[in-house]
Amino acid sequence: MKFLSNVIATVVGLFVFLMLSFFGIIFIAAIFGSDNESPTLKSNSVLELNLENIKFDYAGKYKDPWMSFFSEEESIGLSDVINAIDMASMDDNIEGISILNNTSELGMAQSKDLRNALENFKKSGKFVMAYANTFSQKEYYLNSVASKIYLNPVGELDFKGLSSEIMFYKDLQEKTGVKMEVLRHGKYKSAVEPFLENKMSEANREQTTALLQSIWNSVAADIAKSRNITVAKLNEIANGLLARTPEMAKKQNLIDYIAYEDVYHNDIKKALKLSPNKEYNKISISDYTNQMISSTILTESEDKIAIIYAQGEILSGEGDVNTIGEGSMRRSLQEARNDKNVKAIVLRIDSPGGNALTSDLIWREIELTKKEKPVVVSMGNYAASGGYYIACNANTIFAQENTITGSIGVFGILPNFSQLTKKVGINIEQVKTHSNANDYSPFVPMEDNFKAVTLEGIEHVYKTFVSHVAQGRKMNFAAVDSIAQGRVWSGSEALKIGLVDKIGGLNAAIVEAARLGKTQNYSTQNYPEYEKSIDDVLSKFPFGSSKASIIKEEIGNENYQLLQQIKKVQSRRGIQALLPFEIAIY
Repeated sequence: MKFLSNVIATVVGLFVFLMLSFFGIIFIAAIFGSDNESPTLKSNSVLELNLENIKFDYAGKYKDPWMSFFSEEESIGLSDVINAIDMASMDDNIEGISILNNTSELGMAQSKDLRNALENFKKSGKFVMAYANTFSQKEYYLNSVASKIYLNPVGELDFKGLSSEIMFYKDLQEKTGVKMEVLRHGKYKSAVEPFLENKMSEANREQTTALLQSIWNSVAADIAKSRNITVAKLNEIANGLLARTPEMAKKQNLIDYIAYEDVYHNDIKKALKLSPNKEYNKISISDYTNQMISSTILTESEDKIAIIYAQGEILSGEGDVNTIGEGSMRRSLQEARNDKNVKAIVLRIDSPGGNALTSDLIWREIELTKKEKPVVVSMGNYAASGGYYIACNANTIFAQENTITGSIGVFGILPNFSQLTKKVGINIEQVKTHSNANDYSPFVPMEDNFKAVTLEGIEHVYKTFVSHVAQGRKMNFAAVDSIAQGRVWSGSEALKIGLVDKIGGLNAAIVEAARLGKTQNYSTQNYPEYEKSIDDVLSKFPFGSSKASIIKEEIGNENYQLLQQIKKVQSRRGIQALLPFEIAIY
């Protein structure tokens, strides 16, 4: 017996030693090998704007350094990229920017922020050139900022306007016996409409049409300015699909050249005054951004503007780069307001909403913070429902014209299988000591008393939500209620009805925060630092990082995203203040 225990102890000790050695080798390799991998910035260089791996405004930080080391997320966010582009406009080593076959997961408001940065870059006298084999509509919107746009001779350009498609499940529920019990406040809360109707309501069609038209107007106005085409002409092109081939796109002045990629690179060489047989210097945006971050000299002033990033769905718990949790958000607000050097706070929100209770906890923390220091909100692609809940009490709210916001409404969805169980011959019996002792069961019809109590809770959350908005926006309850009801608004529409104060991006919000904080010489500090330990990584190591890639490879990226959405739905608990539908614009 003792011999066996000694063998086990030896095996365990050997395993621990091997694991420590393995991590030690990786850590040492990372420390001593990283410098060799960083390319050197040379004079007469071109910045290549590859955004394939840039998704979030903020890449995230962790209190545990091992978490940062093993994190699968990119080390830079879009805000870092935009700052790097601003610095590149003043960098004598950078002569221009090349957007080459660019694809990204950026939303429309993020693309707007990036477009603005590229517009400012062009003002320095440096070039911005773009090439693609094909242009999706969303990518063309970003690429249209370039002074010269190239398209492959056998490529295509997608330019047709915006649309939204919604599936309805009422008839499917009746056929299968699986019913979604819906409880809501807000006639525009169309997230639940597919379970109640078999066609789109007039209220939903009204808000969706207005939202798409407003976003399109913003997109068309930017393209019209960059390409020197009227908006009316762009609408004519979209209606008739008059730019679907390279020849048609060139005729309509949406592109400048029909050429292969080698011609594009030769034209860059001409712009750099190089001979065709000589390679030009280039550096990727990720490498350049990382170099700028590591070499930036901080201002001598001790004053700081805190930027707190709230991105993703609002859920309970700590949160991370993909989700907003009360743990990291409340801690960040507390740290920022207790730091005497922080003069003001910018809350950057990119969220469709989520858990109502978590939204209220964050709202309360902002309310406490605002008593100490100014809080300015910068809205990204979304700041809707719970995303607007945590924005409404800020001193000043910024949004882009194509930001999706509002959606002031509340709902709950509960699956019910009672008809299905009856069809397949299953009978459910319940025993209880009191009339309300049992929780909701999906296997029996919803009781009227349970429904009444739940609706009472939803009404309470809705009234609280509207009251917070009324207080924060200095409006009366009735005025907010008239523009609430779950309706979604674009940023430009929200400005007209008083839900936001100004149109502008993150940098505009930072300038406003500095003004309110009465400082002119300041640096910025990013939050949150997530409190996740290396144990969270080790629990799935060494196969955790490969698990996602294996699934993606087997079922495809689009199906993988659908799987992630299903997991999100399953994780939602309690009353939801969530965007009424998901919108993807291409």
